[in-house]
Amino acid sequence: MPAKKKNQVTTAAPERRRELLATAAEVFAAQGYNATTVRKIADAAGMLAGSLYYHFDSKESMLDEILSTFLTELWEGYDAVLAAGLGPRATIGALVTESFREIDRHRAAVAIYQRESRHLVDLPRFGYLADSQRRFEKAWLGTLERGVADGTFRADLDVRLTYRFVRDTVWVAASWYRPGGQHSPEEIARQYLSMVLDGIAVRD
Repeated sequence: MPAKKKNQVTTAAPERRRELLATAAEVFAAQGYNATTVRKIADAAGMLAGSLYYHFDSKESMLDEILSTFLTELWEGYDAVLAAGLGPRATIGALVTESFREIDRHRAAVAIYQRESRHLVDLPRFGYLADSQRRFEKAWLGTLERGVADGTFRADLDVRLTYRFVRDTVWVAASWYRPGGQHSPEEIARQYLSMVLDGIAVRD
């Protein structure tokens, strides 16, 4: 079915729009962007595919709004942490905590980002993904480098390897984390930071 022209797309009630985007995010996360059709999203939302076009002009528009909303909220939290003037260890802790909060709020969007961003960055509409990746790397590497320079972290620390380890082990949580589970995002972050910063072995 051809997409409606942009001037045919109506403005959905905010709550209904959020519901549809949440449904689309779950379908994208489970099936992948290329394998997902508007009909599959509409089926999951319990509506006709044609009706979905009254809210969004394409599945690309839905994916764009899902990812941009997630990244906007992520950077609001990250920027607040980076502007707080904390020491390197406290900054790492706050960034990890904020990351788990975002996984709690946007688990499906995080899963989509991990799975699809490498391919989406080549599309003009999703150029902001590459900008966000550069900002993300700069924030984490800069904090680790600052910690090595002031003696907070070990002098022999490979900051790029550490960055990749922390990044991957935090965000992979989107594959198993479920909102409303036994542990809050803050508790998971606390346990995670204890393992990363203090290790798991008993000290002599």
